[in-house]
Amino acid sequence: MRKIAIATLVAATAGIAPAAANDSSAELAIGGLTFVRNDDIEMRSEDLYISAAEIRVRYRFHNRSPRDVVLLVAFPLPEIRLDSDDANISVPTDDPVNIVGFATTADGRPVDAQVEQRVFAAGVDRTDYLRGLGVPLAPHLEAAGVALDHLPAARRDEIVKLGLAEITEFDAGKGVERHLSPRWGLRTTFHWQQRFAAGAETVIEHRYKPSVGASVQTSLGSPPSAREPWVGEYRRKYCIDQAFMGSIERVRRATKSEFGPPLSEQRIDYVLKTGANWAGPIGEFRLVIDKGEPSNLVSFCADGVRKTGATTFEVSASDFTAERELEVLIVRPHKDQ
Repeated sequence: MRKIAIATLVAATAGIAPAAANDSSAELAIGGLTFVRNDDIEMRSEDLYISAAEIRVRYRFHNRSPRDVVLLVAFPLPEIRLDSDDANISVPTDDPVNIVGFATTADGRPVDAQVEQRVFAAGVDRTDYLRGLGVPLAPHLEAAGVALDHLPAARRDEIVKLGLAEITEFDAGKGVERHLSPRWGLRTTFHWQQRFAAGAETVIEHRYKPSVGASVQTSLGSPPSAREPWVGEYRRKYCIDQAFMGSIERVRRATKSEFGPPLSEQRIDYVLKTGANWAGPIGEFRLVIDKGEPSNLVSFCADGVRKTGATTFEVSASDFTAERELEVLIVRPHKDQ
């Protein structure tokens, strides 16, 4: 795949102090729908829109057989697991079940998807165990830790032995406190049975809020980190070119920053290869990346990228089969810049 990076100049002003470089959250790689394998269903088109605020996908399917086909359609979310109290995963909503605000329609009518949530610790399904104790399943929400702390001592000890939690200690100004911190993994999947009429098209659309990794201060363009290994990895992952780095360097010089420029990061990972279970490649594929603001920079790997607006970039392909996942880097001026 030929790699292309897109960069747009950022206007900068002086006097901006850099934020802490370690003030960041990690993104979760989410994708589209998955389907049970079926050779009768072909995907005629996929229209994908990605921004930090929303992901929208519109599929056109065609059932080329003389009979109706009913398939299980699923939207799996990546596992949410906090391995330490320092872990900071970007979860876009506080809803304990519909974590990403997922909604879908089929031929314009809302789909009433079922949802399954399972909890795993040390490779063992502990969903029923936690539900029996009245502990919320979402480990990243405060309610889970509060519920654990209110369990009887014997139960708390048992939960630690099962690998569902660990004891953490800290002093918040009232002396040393001991709490249980959730360490299980939560897997969430939306699913439903979809009928594809014989010889007809079915249009399925869905949207959700992405998990956006963020860093208050980017370290790209920081002279002390220029030769560190992660810089090369970043450049390969997001196909960062010299124009992109030149824009960042101009910001750093304009603000007379000794370290990195006064820019923050947003990172979005999208699983393009999820669920390629239809007959043949995607007939027509269209991808739109929206960087949010004209002053933002964006970089990602794709072929034939075209700038279509002040903030949008488009990729189109026929008979498309994904060769890699999509990883998008957006670099933004600080809000007070």
